Amino acid sequence: MTGKPSTRAHAEFLHQAGDTPEAVDVLVVGAGPTGLLLAGDLAARGLSVTVVERRPHRTSNMTRAFAVHARTLEVLDARGLADELLKTGSRLTGLRLFGGLSLDLSGLRSRFPFLLITPQYEVERLLERRALSAGVHFRYGTELTGLHQSTDTVTAEVQDTDGTPDTLSARYAVGTDGVRSTVREALGLPFPGKSVIRSIILADVRLAEEPADLLTADGVGEAFAFIAPFGDGWYRAMGWNRNHQADDTDPVELDELRDITRLALGSDHGMHDARWISRFHSDERQVPAYRTGRVFLAGDAAHVHSPAGGQGMNTGLQDAANLSWKLAAVLRGDTADPEALLDSYHAERHPVGAAVLRSSGALVRLAMARTPWQRAIRTAAARFLSLVQPAADKAMGMISGIAIAYAAPRGAHPLTGKRAPDLELVEGRLQEVLRDGEFVLVPPADTPTPVSPAPLVHAHWTADRTTVLLVRPDGYVAWAGERPDPAALRAALTR
Repeated sequence: MTGKPSTRAHAEFLHQAGDTPEAVDVLVVGAGPTGLLLAGDLAARGLSVTVVERRPHRTSNMTRAFAVHARTLEVLDARGLADELLKTGSRLTGLRLFGGLSLDLSGLRSRFPFLLITPQYEVERLLERRALSAGVHFRYGTELTGLHQSTDTVTAEVQDTDGTPDTLSARYAVGTDGVRSTVREALGLPFPGKSVIRSIILADVRLAEEPADLLTADGVGEAFAFIAPFGDGWYRAMGWNRNHQADDTDPVELDELRDITRLALGSDHGMHDARWISRFHSDERQVPAYRTGRVFLAGDAAHVHSPAGGQGMNTGLQDAANLSWKLAAVLRGDTADPEALLDSYHAERHPVGAAVLRSSGALVRLAMARTPWQRAIRTAAARFLSLVQPAADKAMGMISGIAIAYAAPRGAHPLTGKRAPDLELVEGRLQEVLRDGEFVLVPPADTPTPVSPAPLVHAHWTADRTTVLLVRPDGYVAWAGERPDPAALRAALTR
């Protein structure tokens, strides 16, 4: 079932915004994975959405992203896209990294106990198709030049590739326009942090010799390298040499990456025929506020970190999943306290972004270990994780996103704020039931249905269980109890 925005509220907004065709519920700036998922979610819930993207349509955007973690696959599964994406890449059930560190993903309590290696453009392809089918309006080749907001409207000044100016109006706007976010700059927000590693070479290549391990990563004192297969004959390769630190704009040749790979891995595996190659640097930065009035930031516009752990695109997609249902609830009038609900986006996602900065930063610093004592620490950390399974499980839970949870009110049930596993229900798997984009109530079979102030999907346990679960549209438990409590359920839905 798909909710619709309030007819009266929408009509009043169109009148205030000048009743122009460009007056929409939400303006999304940036058509990367984060913006595409967000736009598709909002449009699927009956809202009008325009996406502006400075790049022309189908212009290649070769970025660092190549890994899709378990929690992100669950997010995509709740949108009916995961199974199709799985056909595009390779699955890794274990990671063997520098210092003898070996991590087993097969124990993740998910339908997806692995890491999917697939190009970012495959994720974008599926999300764009979904957004288009839901009615999202795209304006490619359109650059944001100014952004202003009043108490009830966001006004964006844009310019097409031919220099033609235009003005767009929306009730809310979201900047998903990357590390150099024009939206963030227009808001005047700082992006504190620093550059942690320079002159990383990234390429998609073919190999004459298949590596022994599906994912190959290692480092010596002066260099590290990484090779992972996409599953179609192409490999993503990354290399860094401490003794050759060049600017991003300096020329880069495949021979340089070959040399680094031989130094770090002992072989370049016959690397040849790069379809693209680039040099970049990696920053650790996070904006202090994910929300400023009617404007939000998500993905790389809000946080950027090292590629170690492959968490960048994943964190952005989960930002979008968190924000989309909250914006939809506010725009449809489904919440009694719109401001508190919108503020909860920053409250929940900013700590996650900070945690990803810490974990990816720790990984890249271990990879860059140079001195004997630094390498000794790396070896000790690897040995600890190899011997202490709970610590390894916690590390993989955070990197994969499975263990991410949100703060719960004092006295709440222990499940509140936790990710809901993909439960087997009478109506199907939980991720399938979540495809309606609404809250899901899972009570015992004989529990009376509470009067709901918001759209609600009812599902039922397949087993004789008494726990009552209220699951948010993004797959997290909003409320739980060991016995039915209609008043508490209504309060949770209203909140």
